[in-house]
Amino acid sequence: MLTTYVWSLVGGCLIGIAAGILLLFNGKIFGVSGIVGGLLTPVRGETSWKLAATAGLIVGGVVMGLMNFDVFTALPPPSMLLLIASGLLVGFGSRLGNGCTSGHGVCGIGRFSPRSMAATVTFMGAGVLAVVLINSLS
Repeated sequence: MLTTYVWSLVGGCLIGIAAGILLLFNGKIFGVSGIVGGLLTPVRGETSWKLAATAGLIVGGVVMGLMNFDVFTALPPPSMLLLIASGLLVGFGSRLGNGCTSGHGVCGIGRFSPRSMAATVTFMGAGVLAVVLINSLS
């Protein structure tokens, strides 16, 4: 069985390839919050590729689950209220930061965007801080 490190490397490469293809062939940034947000406020000519990208993310997760990988069993399932609150906070944060981890962290840094570099340092720092705080409370 392949290790978590190998699967992480493969996943990261696939994300980078997908983002590069979208940028090279369509001139679009693969920022998931912008793609999904764009489905809520559709623009003519933009809906089909955004639907395809969103469906690909969902299908990828379903396929991983069906292949019996333990990717979804690392933590106990959260309460529905916690899940909804977390999703709303992530959505709020990505709107506040004018993008999400995929838009800033993958595409923005690859384009040497100073704004994306600052955003990535901020959300990575917040993530590290959250892990340290949660681990210290457990």
